[in-house]
Amino acid sequence: MKKIVLLMMLSFLMLTSFLPSAFAEEQKAELAEGVKSAILIERDTGTILYENNSKEQLPPASMTKVMTMLLIMEAIDEGKLTWDEKIRTSEYAASMGGSQIFLEPGEEMTTKEMLKGIAIGSGNDASVAMAERLAGSEDEFVEMMNSKAKELGLKDTFFKNPTGLPEEGHYSTAHDMSVMAKELLKYEDITSFTGTYESYLREGTDKKFWLVNTNKLVRFYPGVDGLKTGFTNEAKYCLTATAEVDGMRVIAVVFGAPTSKDRNAQVTKMLDYAFSQYKTHSVFERDHTLGKVKVSKGEHKFVDAVTSEPISLLTKKGESIDNVKQKIELSEDIKAPVKKGDEVGKIIFEKDGKQIVESKLVAKEDSADASWWTLFKRSMGMFTKSGE
Repeated sequence: MKKIVLLMMLSFLMLTSFLPSAFAEEQKAELAEGVKSAILIERDTGTILYENNSKEQLPPASMTKVMTMLLIMEAIDEGKLTWDEKIRTSEYAASMGGSQIFLEPGEEMTTKEMLKGIAIGSGNDASVAMAERLAGSEDEFVEMMNSKAKELGLKDTFFKNPTGLPEEGHYSTAHDMSVMAKELLKYEDITSFTGTYESYLREGTDKKFWLVNTNKLVRFYPGVDGLKTGFTNEAKYCLTATAEVDGMRVIAVVFGAPTSKDRNAQVTKMLDYAFSQYKTHSVFERDHTLGKVKVSKGEHKFVDAVTSEPISLLTKKGESIDNVKQKIELSEDIKAPVKKGDEVGKIIFEKDGKQIVESKLVAKEDSADASWWTLFKRSMGMFTKSGE
């Protein structure tokens, strides 16, 4: 059960008729020619600015690692993994073919080093080593990947491995990949890896290893700082790219380009289009507190409800603009235990009675079950009015 706890007029402005579909319908020029599938979205709102065959199930190749990196970043955010933890490489992980950072059985690298190997060098061996650390085995990690895909509402994605190496029944779509990228970009640290053009592993040893980003747009397109390329003979050349210019971040996805040059050219066209035609208005950063939610029988009687992602409003450049209504809905009757990141409400923006943006609010911290003694003291009125 939910209730509206805040309704107010914002001074933020929007164009007269805003709907995600309206933007897509206005497209005239073909922005992604000669590829199997493509999509272009604005990151904060998820608005589709362009799409072409975006829901065809296709092999994603190493773009699969967007999901692998998402689960790594999620584990770090939840405190289940640390940046400096040493990750041991199994014999199986070291045996991965394709792109690799040439890990040896028993070799240890920190989470940070492993992520560099995945994000910059597309290391299949590093991906499997991290998968085994997070889930115990590659197969269990793949279950985590598919569970996360289901949680994100991705109906046309199914993973068989964490690397993107060819395997029957391993597929995704441009649309689904853009959603995964949107989720990954909630973790702002990720672009310090995916946006690095070159780096080194094993520095200070005789096995120093040079990493060069497989995404050349990181070097040649201003504002590009990720996310992941892909190539197999079956998938051809693929790319999930993101760029931020003047506070607006967009995601462009291409499947099945005939060459890497074509792939980069089509993504460049989409990015150019987005930044020349649209503008975002930042409203809230991620983790901004928007209210408190009461927790029944919780260790803490209230938890803060915070934004789960950056919140922005999108307009076309030069369009007339109008006022927008904001409302926040917080959940009632939340029962302990509550975990950090659990959904506890949502924020909605409306224009002319139509919903234009919706984003979930999440718990800022845990609230475990209260002890019997805590509950007894509360019942006796011995707690202060601080709500603790």
